[in-house]
Amino acid sequence: MNIHKELDTRGLNCPLPILKAKKSLGELTSGQLLRVVGWLLYGKEKPAFIIAKPGNGDAASSNGGTIGFAAASTADVDAFHAAGLANGGSDEGAPGPRSHLPGAYAAYLRDPAGNKICSYTFTE
Repeated sequence: MNIHKELDTRGLNCPLPILKAKKSLGELTSGQLLRVVGWLLYGKEKPAFIIAKPGNGDAASSNGGTIGFAAASTADVDAFHAAGLANGGSDEGAPGPRSHLPGAYAAYLRDPAGNKICSYTFTE
């Protein structure tokens, strides 16, 4: 894989990671790849948008990317997961705390089209 640009978000405070990401994406041309090093979290009071490597520490693989939706509570995360399973999704991670990000509570699904999606909230 030929990476055309790398964005290192480690140690940056918002909104700088988002501004750097926007600039980096604007410099790419069609077909070029951007590698994000570290986590990119954006939101007013808590993260509402996240770009991250796999939480288990493994290298990114055919597992692909994840689209995450912020939830207001752990009950909303639970309801998201239950509704996804009831509508043809498959479990990719039951609702619960995530040790790789303190205070995070999340649930992961594959939708019927194969996309990995999650819902998350922060309890701390």
